[in-house]
Amino acid sequence: MIRKLLGACGAVVCVAVAWACNDSAEPVRPEQEELAPPDAGPPPEEDAGTSPTDAGESSEDAGTQEPPDAGTQEPPDAGTGPDAGTEQPAQDPWPKEAAVNYTQRFGVGQPQSVAVDDAFNVWLLAGNRIGVLRPGATQPVWASHLGQAGRGFSSTVICGGSAGRAYVGYYARELDNPQRSSYQDSTFLEGDLDAVKLTPEGTVVLEEHITRSFRHDKHDGSLSWNPPNNTGIHNSNDWRYDEDRSVLSCVKVMRGRDKGEVYVGTNHGVTRIRGLDYNSHRHPVWWENGSQRAGYTYAVGIAQDGDVLIANDWTFGIVTPNEDLGLWDAMTPKTLNPMKVESSYLPEVNPLPEFDNWRGFQQTKDGRYYLASKDYGLWEMSILSKGNPWQKGTRLQGLPTQGLTSLAATDDGSLFIGTAGSGLWRMDANKNLSRVANVPGKTVKQLIYDPNGTPAMLYVLTDAGLTVLRGH
Repeated sequence: MIRKLLGACGAVVCVAVAWACNDSAEPVRPEQEELAPPDAGPPPEEDAGTSPTDAGESSEDAGTQEPPDAGTQEPPDAGTGPDAGTEQPAQDPWPKEAAVNYTQRFGVGQPQSVAVDDAFNVWLLAGNRIGVLRPGATQPVWASHLGQAGRGFSSTVICGGSAGRAYVGYYARELDNPQRSSYQDSTFLEGDLDAVKLTPEGTVVLEEHITRSFRHDKHDGSLSWNPPNNTGIHNSNDWRYDEDRSVLSCVKVMRGRDKGEVYVGTNHGVTRIRGLDYNSHRHPVWWENGSQRAGYTYAVGIAQDGDVLIANDWTFGIVTPNEDLGLWDAMTPKTLNPMKVESSYLPEVNPLPEFDNWRGFQQTKDGRYYLASKDYGLWEMSILSKGNPWQKGTRLQGLPTQGLTSLAATDDGSLFIGTAGSGLWRMDANKNLSRVANVPGKTVKQLIYDPNGTPAMLYVLTDAGLTVLRGH
């Protein structure tokens, strides 16, 4: 997180949206109750002394807690057929009913996170277990203790990738000082992100821990951007800074120029993934007493035109990504990754120093932007000026709770709204709100919209399991 103009920024005067600068100050840890399931482990440590409502620093390392092992037994029919994850099917193979309960029909259980890859494999995450439901299978195949889970780190989210590949994120403790003096420091390999894949035999294996920082060029001849060692995810503009250590959210680009790429929200910002390469990072920030603040990024979305929507605990931004992966973290000149919104907040929700706790950021087909808070409900955001430190917010009425968990915009113009305790809601293209009755469960954990299905698929993960809605 950017709070002090140190590291690679040097004497450069950074603007308020200094997305790519380094810092050596402690990360800001918002004080909040997380929505992670019990077996996902505790959230990353509280960082003492840097948050306006700091609750103190925990002495327990959240990155080393062993989640309970859900078992290693595979279903008898799993893993024996051809590899469904190697080619993109011409048409998706899943049931075409308007609503299908995958927990009941396919035995996927009640995972903490789900994902879909380019071959319509459905990936599942449950503590230290990773599962995949392949087209044509009647139940998922599971693997345990792969990658970082085998080292005792607690899993957080799973995200689909190319055919037969998925990414698994983990918690790791915050570092008191994220600057490393040696690329051989073992803390580089804590938490972060694993790539897993399907083998031709249909089993799930670790592909590799994500370590390949990709830069278009050095941007500065004085530093080595990619040290010759396995260093996990570190700042792409200066390998010495190990800041993005806990993956909290992720989104896959489902169509367009960058289809198949993945953006992961972390304790620090947003890292861009292409295959096994990454660029880290971008994030909205704000200034306080000469330092910069950035909250945890639980809300990452893709706009209708491919823009990346980023919202953390305080602020939000909208970035139009450059095609060059190596320029994702570049902030100058601004034409490299033009920003429709720089670092902004909604004064109608809270004063800037108070947490807004954004959990969803989406754009509907009519071009309107919506933000969902875990505490303050659903807001329509209107852009006043991209350089403003604030934009216009209008609260939407009619939901039974202000506690929201996720958003998904669909091609029929709808906005689906996940709540904590009141189920799934839909705002249709005419802005009418209604409860989605055919989705069991009270709390929505995750929403994933895949327009590549025929008809399109909305994956709805709740505390009762996984339901897939079609046709929106």
